[in-house]
Amino acid sequence: MSRPREFDVDRALRQSMEVFWTKGFKATSYDDLTRTTQVKKQSLYCVFKNKRELFLKALALYREQNVAMLEELASREVSPLMKLEAICEAALCQNDETISRGCLIVNSTLEFGTDDEEVNREVLLMSNQVERVLEKMIRSCQEQQLITTRLTSKELALHLFNAINGAKVMEKSGASREQITKVLSTAIALMMPEND
Repeated sequence: MSRPREFDVDRALRQSMEVFWTKGFKATSYDDLTRTTQVKKQSLYCVFKNKRELFLKALALYREQNVAMLEELASREVSPLMKLEAICEAALCQNDETISRGCLIVNSTLEFGTDDEEVNREVLLMSNQVERVLEKMIRSCQEQQLITTRLTSKELALHLFNAINGAKVMEKSGASREQITKVLSTAIALMMPEND
């Protein structure tokens, strides 16, 4: 007869995600995870099998949380342009404690490169989902002549997504909030219709 679980699995996963986000996969030890979650190594292994499995679940949780936040912003009753600006603002860390963490998905891409199929699958899922949300908002902006139509909504969504990812790398490398804000505001400004 197996013993009942003695810890909140969802809470432990969220806490583990924070550790991986701060330290990366390779630099995170099981001591880091057990210290943060207050769950014994054997108990974590029973649920998540190993550190890699826990990391992949943490990546999926991070993706789900971020896509849900974007979809919530996209559903607001404001102009599509204001939604895009809100998404750029939300892309920035909101406090000094997390300012140098960047984005867990971007960090994982930089850490693993293209060598890990399962990590790449999460990265690709995140990219596709975010681009789809951005493209829908950009198309709406184009229909209202708020954004240029010289490029397709898909091309502009890729442009903005790239700027957001670049901002996350800048954040991770210690760039100031002012510098990062300028990059994102410039990305939006370049999408504005030309005044002929």
